[in-house]
Amino acid sequence: MIENKSISRFGIVREPDRRERLRGALWGMFIGDALAMPVHWYYDVTSLQRDFGTVRDYQSPREFHPSSIMSLASTGSAGRGCQEGEVVGSIILHGKKQLWAQPNRHYHYGLRAGDNTLNLLCVRVLLRTMNSTGRYDSGDFLREYIAFMTTPNSHNETYAESYHRDFFANYSRGLSPDQCAGAESHDTASIGGLMTLPPVIFAALRETDQAAVDRKLLAHLRLTHRSAKLERYALALGRLLPRLLSEPGSQVGSLACSVAESLGFAAARLVEQMNRQRRSDTHVIGGLISPACYIEHSFPAVLYLAARYPEDFEAALVANTNVGGDNCHRGALLGALLGAALGYGAIPERWIRGLRSHAELEEEFEPFIARFAFAAERNAQGNVQ
Repeated sequence: MIENKSISRFGIVREPDRRERLRGALWGMFIGDALAMPVHWYYDVTSLQRDFGTVRDYQSPREFHPSSIMSLASTGSAGRGCQEGEVVGSIILHGKKQLWAQPNRHYHYGLRAGDNTLNLLCVRVLLRTMNSTGRYDSGDFLREYIAFMTTPNSHNETYAESYHRDFFANYSRGLSPDQCAGAESHDTASIGGLMTLPPVIFAALRETDQAAVDRKLLAHLRLTHRSAKLERYALALGRLLPRLLSEPGSQVGSLACSVAESLGFAAARLVEQMNRQRRSDTHVIGGLISPACYIEHSFPAVLYLAARYPEDFEAALVANTNVGGDNCHRGALLGALLGAALGYGAIPERWIRGLRSHAELEEEFEPFIARFAFAAERNAQGNVQ
């Protein structure tokens, strides 16, 4: 087990090295997702508080979800629609289709405290693929993604968001895997589409210039999403994450605000206002911007939280969880950003050990770190600006 510390033997707090930052980013993703999982897509904060209180540690989901609209979702393609389609039940999520028809069924029915949701399980598929080959390859990822999603009992998740359903609707019609990504819609241009990008970005830091990193992350995103809107935010992530690996941890707030400003979101002003007035984060997330998955709201929400809690990994993820909405995917991205900036030592050890797949995750993270930390160290301070 890696020691969860960033203090030297002289008792002096030090900047984490590249391996600790990369380790922090990976653990941060899975922690942010698992912490929010039981209250994922709760849009009524009063209901969230009633059912779970203030969430500070992993909990299991309840069977009844007051905001669930899974019974309105299409089982044959993206978005809402009838549930006559067999993508859910026959191609993916075997044996789960009947749960979709039940009103107010929790999206993550069957998961337990410390479990991760489907998109983070796909991150694990990517990590295992990259560990086995020593490189990122889109064909390798697609092959393993399809195998994972179509194999019965490969996971216990109940829900798959729209882009998965679109992909496998196209796959079932005989399209080549590299042509199965669905077209952009209101719910596929969502923050969930960014979940597998951090490992690709870390690996791409072997490249000699930012343009090469951009090409690789966009090529990966296009395997599952055809969304010009989403690409704008993916590129912003591809510039921010390498900076966080190299800059002093104290710069995370200013870096997050700078990216937010470039996207037209006044994060610095809002953070100053919220701190001065001591107002709840729900005034921003749920008030000024939507807590939902839509990327033009969810990505700025992540940057706002990173800027408001720049030196406190725990406070940031607790705040993200308890404002509800698409807090799993926001939490995963927020965990990656703050983990990269502050390092592994900033993460509460109870959250690391409390993940149900803790041992397996460590076995998957460490080979990846050993192989790709040098690439990040060599290039994060160079051409990636």
